[in-house]
Amino acid sequence: MIRSIFTIPCNTKIFVLTSLLICLLLTGQSLAGQPSGGPYGPVPQKFNLPETYGRFIYTAPDGNADSQGISPESPTSLDNAVKLATAGDAIILRGGTYRTGNLVFNQGILFQAYDNELPVLKGTYVASDWKNLGNGLWTTHWDYLFPMEPQGWWHRDRSGKQTPLHRFNNDMVFFDGEFLQSAAYEGEVNENTFYIDYETGTVYIGQDPTNHLVEITAFDVAMLRTTDTVDGKKPDKAGPTIRGISFTQYAYRAIEIEGFDPDGISAEAAHGKDVVGTTIEHCSISYCSRVAAYLRGDSLTMRHCHISHTSTEGIFLLASSDALFEKNIFEENNIEHIDGYYPAAVKIFNQCYRVSCNDNLIRNLPWSNGIWYDVGNVDGVFTNNWVENVGFNTFTINRENLWPSQNGFFFEISKGIVCAGNVFVNCDHGLMILNSSGAKIWNNTFVNSMLTIGRTNRSAVGDHFDWHPATGPDVDERTGHVVKNNLIAADPTFKRPLVFIWQENKLCGTLNDPQPEGLDFNAYIRNATVPGQDLLLWGPSGTGSPCTKAYKSLEEFRAENEYFSKNSSEYLYQNIPVFKGAHLNNFHLSQDSPVIGKGTDIPEKIRNLLREYSENPYVGAYPPQ
Repeated sequence: MIRSIFTIPCNTKIFVLTSLLICLLLTGQSLAGQPSGGPYGPVPQKFNLPETYGRFIYTAPDGNADSQGISPESPTSLDNAVKLATAGDAIILRGGTYRTGNLVFNQGILFQAYDNELPVLKGTYVASDWKNLGNGLWTTHWDYLFPMEPQGWWHRDRSGKQTPLHRFNNDMVFFDGEFLQSAAYEGEVNENTFYIDYETGTVYIGQDPTNHLVEITAFDVAMLRTTDTVDGKKPDKAGPTIRGISFTQYAYRAIEIEGFDPDGISAEAAHGKDVVGTTIEHCSISYCSRVAAYLRGDSLTMRHCHISHTSTEGIFLLASSDALFEKNIFEENNIEHIDGYYPAAVKIFNQCYRVSCNDNLIRNLPWSNGIWYDVGNVDGVFTNNWVENVGFNTFTINRENLWPSQNGFFFEISKGIVCAGNVFVNCDHGLMILNSSGAKIWNNTFVNSMLTIGRTNRSAVGDHFDWHPATGPDVDERTGHVVKNNLIAADPTFKRPLVFIWQENKLCGTLNDPQPEGLDFNAYIRNATVPGQDLLLWGPSGTGSPCTKAYKSLEEFRAENEYFSKNSSEYLYQNIPVFKGAHLNNFHLSQDSPVIGKGTDIPEKIRNLLREYSENPYVGAYPPQ
């Protein structure tokens, strides 16, 4: 059911990419603008043999482990190929399913699909020896188990009611390819769950496995690029290239690139240097019981990948600089609904410099954040991304706090970010800037998604995570944000303010300077049928507690905050078109849109990061056509 003139309901499951392609076909136009419209994720193609100074080693799922793999017709096993390969070699994988893992190497090796074939690496074995207990349960003994306890920082008293401890174990069971959730004991087992007795190694399921495929995890990693010596080979500093391969059903993670993880404040030159230049392209990673990939090392590139169905993070980038994530699909993580772990589809963590996320599709993350720059990151870039259905935006917000929340884009305890040219649709928060400085938020389109900025008194003194806050700006330095040329729209289903600039009550009267240094030239669009809706929450406002004040209109806000929003505009619509084709998620401006001609000149630094821009000022992600 369409409930407004320009958006779709929050709970409608629409694949954005499909909508954009339909729009292309119907209009015959190029989707010029910021998010490119794709293709996102792996692109089916024929892979030519790469240029390499080493040798080619061919593998197949049924390859001969005694072979040297010198041709596609005489392939070796993947396990043997990894042992044979040295820096500069290319391992070429024939199509089919490889049930393998623990592939440990320390060289700059290339892994690539053969021709147009699809190699699939699976971390499960097939379970075929089942016993019928006669009570709706079937059991098998399993030797490959991965029990795990929650991290020490997890608060059981806060989250234990929502998250039973068995959810932290890393074992997974699949019935005819369908993921089963874990259960606490035999009585909770049904057709959608499984239970493991770790003392006896017994797996319980609630469906008859006869003539069905049941798979249980047997490996906790597919590829491990270690910094240790392996098979007498000393590590080089070159990262692998992985291209055209699918990874699925691994306990814990599918890929890990090892490297130094700072446990305190670290200079840029002191980390990210163990493995440099990893490239992952046209790969899919799904159903990992924790994270799809832990990645470390400078100059990493992930492009045209599809990361989905993980239990915590999708991608975890640690202590690395100059990384690029581009044209990927990130969706459906935290599939076990673990509360209190605060996952993200992509977490960029611990003093990363100049990490760029450009033109990605980030969607369908009801229990997770989207992309989160967390702790000590510097000079990040988040541009031209499409972000949709992150969290829920239908419940009443907590006006005393921004957190916990699910954020399409999240920048925390960090310094310097450009967020420009993005589209946020039906998110809890479109973006959140928290305890950070220097965020430049230009020319984004928000649809039913709040723009939020906040600061607290959190510091390194007595913090639960010890040194983390020390990597970012001090409490009194969490300022310098610029919010300009954004188009922020809401339909009648959206009951929230459009913007929330928040300060913790403990800081009321202590920090009175505004967090943004510029908040202007934005366009706010609301439907007149939502009576009494606040437009903007602003803090600090005054010295009392609480020091966040609600404003119902720009006129009301300007009366008390003369410096801000002099050139912003506000519209209440009923039948005036705003977007060209929002029913197909086309948020280009209609030729009759009253916001055309609004905005101010875009700084050169921002323009250079946008996929396309107009020489004339405009608001929102898309320049008028």
